[in-house]
Amino acid sequence: MFIGVDPGKDKCGVAVLNSAGEVHFSEVIATKDFESVVKKISAQFQIELAILGDGTTHAAAEKKIRALNLPVQVVDEKFTTELARREYWKKNPPKGWRKLLPTSLQVPPVPVDNLVAEILVKRHLGLIAGR
Repeated sequence: MFIGVDPGKDKCGVAVLNSAGEVHFSEVIATKDFESVVKKISAQFQIELAILGDGTTHAAAEKKIRALNLPVQVVDEKFTTELARREYWKKNPPKGWRKLLPTSLQVPPVPVDNLVAEILVKRHLGLIAGR
């Protein structure tokens, strides 16, 4: 199992995927809860590796993950937010008048940091292009 983390100042995306890319956990959490959530996840799942995006506050997140004795790989987050927004609209197609607007011009109504975390793991596993 792999844990993906999209760290942020106020919120973080966290996702747990297996080696086939199947999602077992995916949430946006408050940064203040990061350490306790990762601790709980690591007790629940056999985490092999933490995949951490190199964005905002990644150094602090890396320190917290390493304190839990989890191996960490920091990876490039380039274009992951755009990919996550596309993924959001695939899973939640616009309704009503919003169907008339291209999704590339719309912002999802909820944070997509958890989808970024999923994408980081899938990239690591080679399931989607880009590293």
